[in-house]
Amino acid sequence: MTPTPLLARGVRKRFRDTQALDGLDLEIRPGTVHALLGPNGAGKSTAVNVFATLTRPDAGEVRVGGHDAVRHPARVRSTIGLVGQSAALDEALHGRENLVLFGRLHGLAKPDAVRRATDLLDAFGLTEAGDRKVTGYSGGMRRRLDIAAGLVTRPQILFLDEPTTGLDPRARHEVWDMVRQVVADGTTVLLTTQYLDEADQLAEMVTVLGDGRVIAEGSPSALKDDLGGDRVIITAAAPDDLGRMAEALGSAAVVDPDRLEITVEAGTTGGGAAVVDVVRSLDSAGITVDDVLLRRPTLDEVFLHLTAPETEPETQPEGAAR
Repeated sequence: MTPTPLLARGVRKRFRDTQALDGLDLEIRPGTVHALLGPNGAGKSTAVNVFATLTRPDAGEVRVGGHDAVRHPARVRSTIGLVGQSAALDEALHGRENLVLFGRLHGLAKPDAVRRATDLLDAFGLTEAGDRKVTGYSGGMRRRLDIAAGLVTRPQILFLDEPTTGLDPRARHEVWDMVRQVVADGTTVLLTTQYLDEADQLAEMVTVLGDGRVIAEGSPSALKDDLGGDRVIITAAAPDDLGRMAEALGSAAVVDPDRLEITVEAGTTGGGAAVVDVVRSLDSAGITVDDVLLRRPTLDEVFLHLTAPETEPETQPEGAAR
């Protein structure tokens, strides 16, 4: 039976006056991309460092690939790959030489390291660039080579800490394709990112951290549904039509006269069915509209909602009437 790639229970880590992790619980299913989100200071990088045995937790249990990360860190390291925020490449070496070096450092015999480097260059579309110095690589090529280096030992789980920070849109999509291929080949990925669309595109499960604790967890679609589901936004052709449109659409319609828009929650029927219902209702009333848009919540909205700072209740001055 394949052990759970990563299991954390009640993990705590403190740095002087900062409680970086405060009872973190996390479980990752095999063969998936699991995204770890949170604002700066939420504990994402500390969590990855603890999971990768780079930082020792103060309390709690961490098991990676079935191994206790505190008692058996060497066993954990043999099952993981780690790609940090900065590329760990020697720019004076060729791409192929970098991968062979990583293989040798991980104990591979030279012929095995050379074969593994060739396979990875081919898998990541870097064969032609393999015998060029890394200093001439684009940002996307360097990141792909960096991820390839993290896979030299065929890890059970790969930690990707903000892998596309600073890349242009084309390079980001190249990295996304590589991540999908890594998972298709059987490796589990824990991804930390500040790009919400990245988590939406890649992750089957998302865990949102706040102050070192889990504040929400679920699939991207489930988290978006919890925020309120789909909405249909109808733009009136003329200001005078708003009243008739609201009457035709019923009490659930919310009117925005400044934008000439009416919003209707899709409810349990789903977005597509709600659009059909809206169009039929307006057509039956003989109302022509300028536009009908199905608006789905974004993961950005979920993130902002979950991580919004709590507002302090207003207090009355001393002696004020109650």
